[in-house]
Amino acid sequence: MIQVNKIKLGYDNHIVIDDLSLEIESHKITTIIGANGCGKSTLLKSLARYLRPYEGSILLDGQNVDHIKHQQLAKRMAVLPQIRHIPGDVKVKTLVSYGRYPYMRFGKRLQSEDFEIIDWALEKTGLSHMKNRRVSTLSGGEQQRAWIAMAVAQKTEILILDEPTTYLDIAYQLEVLELVQDLNRELKLTIIMVLHDINHAARYSHRIIAMKDGGIHTYNTSDNVVKSDVLEDVFNIEARMFDDDVNDCVYVIPQKIKRRL
Repeated sequence: MIQVNKIKLGYDNHIVIDDLSLEIESHKITTIIGANGCGKSTLLKSLARYLRPYEGSILLDGQNVDHIKHQQLAKRMAVLPQIRHIPGDVKVKTLVSYGRYPYMRFGKRLQSEDFEIIDWALEKTGLSHMKNRRVSTLSGGEQQRAWIAMAVAQKTEILILDEPTTYLDIAYQLEVLELVQDLNRELKLTIIMVLHDINHAARYSHRIIAMKDGGIHTYNTSDNVVKSDVLEDVFNIEARMFDDDVNDCVYVIPQKIKRRL
């Protein structure tokens, strides 16, 4: 379980989040939604320890993450930021192998166990037949799967994803989110992600954190967050809600801006 206790976050003394507390359940998919500038990415960066709070603490199973050594934290938490850089001529299997680095001793090479885990991660993400392809030759959805395979190869209990469907067309968005859901079901991963699409959040999340003005507006199950009054307060829109009995979730059709900003 991840516990966030009264954290204050910001950049260059500009406070974005103040006095925020929450608990994120293990083995669930938790999605953060909210309007631009509300603090979604700031909160995610703090959970990933990319951004340390001015005040307060973040606990992982009762231990302050600031007191966990980097290599040890990397064995428990894999993070995929929105912007990533890697030379285009790197092969898929090489990219995935980077997920094993937290387990390597200084100056040592990958061992047979590492290669077995790399092959397992490729299989889990449906990339075994592409392992010798160069990352630059893959489609957007395939590249995203390769990055997720690298995170899976870390063999962590927590996976943090910052807008994993950005710049992907609708088919690849669904492909990536189906993969995320499968990893949660099969590997019992705790997954925390930021999404912009409310309908995707409703369909693929056990819990949703709706943020507004640097705080938590609502944190609950999907059906208790994706509601017309919440969406009006958080996104300033009027919306119609429809039950999807096939996927057991609610779908949203935005109607209009509620009030001019």
